Amino acid sequence: MTQPNQQPTDWATRPGRHIVSLSGGKDSTALALYLRDTIPQLEYVFCDTHKELPETYDYLKRLEAYLQRPIVYLNPNRGFDHWLSLYNGMLPSAQVRWCTRKLKIEPFEAYVGHDPVWMYIGIRAEEERKAYISTKPNITAVYPFKEHGLVLSDIERLLAESGLGLPDYYEWRTRSGCYFCFFQRTGEWIGLKERHPEFYEQAKAYERDNGSENYHWRDTESLSELEQPERMEQARIAHQQRLEDEQRRRPGRTLIELQAAALDAEHDDVGCSICHL
Repeated sequence: MTQPNQQPTDWATRPGRHIVSLSGGKDSTALALYLRDTIPQLEYVFCDTHKELPETYDYLKRLEAYLQRPIVYLNPNRGFDHWLSLYNGMLPSAQVRWCTRKLKIEPFEAYVGHDPVWMYIGIRAEEERKAYISTKPNITAVYPFKEHGLVLSDIERLLAESGLGLPDYYEWRTRSGCYFCFFQRTGEWIGLKERHPEFYEQAKAYERDNGSENYHWRDTESLSELEQPERMEQARIAHQQRLEDEQRRRPGRTLIELQAAALDAEHDDVGCSICHL
């Protein structure tokens, strides 16, 4: 497989463990492909919340087959519901993100232990976003896409050449992670309702069982309110208008770029980088 703009590196010769933490999204998957032959001893891990979309688990299985190396699933017995019970039913939120700490950060740091580790992160050359960098002194972050100047078109090409392509959920969602993530935008909640109504019902049940009438996954309305036919139609029309506006503003962009821009135009909170890199 062609690896665009790749320059010789000494990554594989650096002493210690070499790890890519996968999210089930396009960037970490492309990074795993990009580094597979450069770092033969690379480890692949996935922090499983037990609440991912079926498309995510399917994509990871396909990736594992392509890599011909095992993906280590962390949290085998301690998914979201385990920690929810320990937090007495208090659901996570943008203000109290215990899900990130208990299901992503702590399991990864426990897996790493005290070994010297090179942690490879899939932030692209054109991006300014930041990812969680462990404060543990034995973990060093490496940004191959930034070092080699890879941008979104390179990531899409890597995925296409491998035959994996984009995860199926990119047709309606731009983030991996829990199907009820509170960082989801309106269009993504609608996509969940249309593609996985059973998960939408489960997300509603979490709201109902939380014990607080004032808690909703969304700041503006409950999922019961959002799913009302008039509200759903209003949201669909608004999303389509944003798509058309983005297409007029910058013609020639790919569908994934248009979808991301249209969803970001809702001005909702920025999502969790740890979950969807």
